[in-house]
Amino acid sequence: MRAAILCFLAVFAFGHITPAIAQQYPDYKELYVNDFAAILGSEDEQRIRAKLLELREVKGIEFTVVTINSMTNYGHQGPIEPFATGLFNYWGVGNESRNDGVMMLIAKDDREMRIEVGSGYGTAKNVPMGNIIDTKITPKFKDGDFTGGIEGGVDAVIRDLIGSWPGEYDMGAAEKAYGSLKRFFSWIGNWIFAILAPFLAIPVQIYRRWRRNKPRICPLDNTKMHKLDEAWEDSHLQKGQIAEERLKSVDYDVWHCRTCNHVTIEGYKAWFSQYGACRSCGYRTVEGDTTILESATTTSTGSKRIDYHCHNCQDSWSVRKTIPKVSKSPSSSSGSSFGGGSSSGGGSSGSW
Repeated sequence: MRAAILCFLAVFAFGHITPAIAQQYPDYKELYVNDFAAILGSEDEQRIRAKLLELREVKGIEFTVVTINSMTNYGHQGPIEPFATGLFNYWGVGNESRNDGVMMLIAKDDREMRIEVGSGYGTAKNVPMGNIIDTKITPKFKDGDFTGGIEGGVDAVIRDLIGSWPGEYDMGAAEKAYGSLKRFFSWIGNWIFAILAPFLAIPVQIYRRWRRNKPRICPLDNTKMHKLDEAWEDSHLQKGQIAEERLKSVDYDVWHCRTCNHVTIEGYKAWFSQYGACRSCGYRTVEGDTTILESATTTSTGSKRIDYHCHNCQDSWSVRKTIPKVSKSPSSSSGSSFGGGSSSGGGSSGSW
């Protein structure tokens, strides 16, 4: 009786008890790429799927890539390791006797990822997978390049597992050496471009600066105009133009004729900006936020909602769009379920 009274008083004092969300896992739609967070383009997803399909068909190794928005959506609070192990075992990735499966899990909004490996590897893959995450995947993720990070990580994991890059399984030593040489020169080329790009951009910047500062002639009296500095510009700009400058989507120059007081305003759009034009005020002050409502599968389309908000006139609206079906690989019908493998928690994790 006393216990019942205490329980009643506790409920009365704290209002009501909110039940915790039970731990659950998503069901897979296919064996190779389950992009629940919709961060891969259809062509990129198809290319990655082809590599994983080839690995399974030629070497018998099941390797799956999974993206989710957040682990909290599945009732999980805490580190990614137990969630990844649980999902791996829930799906049964890998051969049941060899336990040689691999899962790459990316929790986009949590900014965490893990490469989980089957128990057949023991702890032998912990360090190699950590190196791949640190050098191939998370540096790309930090730059917002999820496709590059995932695909580069997939290639590196396959290379670590079987000693060959995707597409080189049946090549001889000479062909593999040639492939490695091509990748090396491609890598060198990217580094050369990265080094030279700033120098190549200098002439463009010089020309643009010269064009912007070139003296203007007043169209009314043909006298030379004076370019106002930043402190005096705002008095001639509209509220929306000031907002564009604040958001760095457009930069304005104001030219003033001291003879007749004529003013010319010239706008220069930013080369790269996340802001678009507003449907109401027309200024480049609109920002969009995308929410996946339903992930696409190989049998049905998905949907997403884009919420727009203008930082100038405060107009807000939403647009719902269809996500195309996930394309099937021509030979993806070879097996529709995982092999029943399990993991004991081996692998490595990372964040960005």
